[in-house]
Amino acid sequence: MLSAEVLKKLEATARRFEELTHALSDPAVASSGERYKKVSKERAGLEPTVEALRAWQRVTQEIADNEALLADSDMRELAKEELATLRPRLEPAEAQLKLLLIPRDPNDDKDVIVEVRAGAGGDEAGLFAAELLRLYIRYAERRGWKVDLLDTSPGALGGIKDATLTISGDAVFSWLKYESGVHRVQRVPATEAQGRIHTSTVTVAVMPEAEEVDIQISPADLEVDVFRSTGAGGQSVNTTDSAVRMTHKPTGVIVKCQQEKSQLKNRAMALKMMRAKLFELETEKQRSSREAARKSQVGTGDRSEKIRTYNFPQDRLTDHRVGHTRHNLPAVMDGDVQDVIDACRTFFAAEALKEASRGEAGGEKRA
Repeated sequence: MLSAEVLKKLEATARRFEELTHALSDPAVASSGERYKKVSKERAGLEPTVEALRAWQRVTQEIADNEALLADSDMRELAKEELATLRPRLEPAEAQLKLLLIPRDPNDDKDVIVEVRAGAGGDEAGLFAAELLRLYIRYAERRGWKVDLLDTSPGALGGIKDATLTISGDAVFSWLKYESGVHRVQRVPATEAQGRIHTSTVTVAVMPEAEEVDIQISPADLEVDVFRSTGAGGQSVNTTDSAVRMTHKPTGVIVKCQQEKSQLKNRAMALKMMRAKLFELETEKQRSSREAARKSQVGTGDRSEKIRTYNFPQDRLTDHRVGHTRHNLPAVMDGDVQDVIDACRTFFAAEALKEASRGEAGGEKRA
């Protein structure tokens, strides 16, 4: 059963949707590209909720109509048959509406910057970091997203110490934001002569790309160094000071970019990376403050948490946060992880719904 408070929110959403629909036919809005884009985007964000509301209203009305027919001896059996079909549809429709009312993460539509960094485990951690990097690149390719590798630091045996890449596409952050954390691998390294299983870790950070309006950076707070690119390259690479290292003096945050031959392009990309890191830093402060206040361990994004284990001897991946397990690790490492990502999104959406319901219950008690 939807509470009066939920219905009030839904009705307000429907009214706003109609206002935006009418605004799109307003010549003043249509003639302004930026304004038209803003109105269209807001309307598109509300449309799933309004469609779900209308579907719920149709089911509710049909149930009421058929319940009224129960008093009619000629229509009673037909009404019972209809109600047997309609009533099971009501609860899922209500659950979907409540889910859609959860405040949307404002960063969900953004592109992302992903950092993959070898952790504990020496050369084996570097090798697994390279494999995780490939996993995310392959997953992005499966989704039709654009990937740009910004920087890599090679390690031993073909592994990497760390790598940074951007992934651009449709609402990328909403899909990848739960990948942040410590990924643990358990397997027998190629260098292990006695067949012993080693445990290594790799950290993954997924940050929404931040615009200038999100984070203001004073040029006086930046220290920029240039140096020659490292790694494989052709003309200009390794021969000119095109690589850029940027330091944000107030926080000590450092980024570097060396993928482009042009120093200007590397500088621009480094600034984009810096905005994302500072935005993530500020977001993490706010999140930590909220989590400390409510003493919840769900969805903290704490980098020290081991969020996932890749157990190669047992051909098993386990996400410890959501209790999701799957097999066929070769497919996983080739980017076939949609089921894992879906499980995370479903779990954290359900947690957010529980939190919203607790808040709603508290509000009703106070009233």
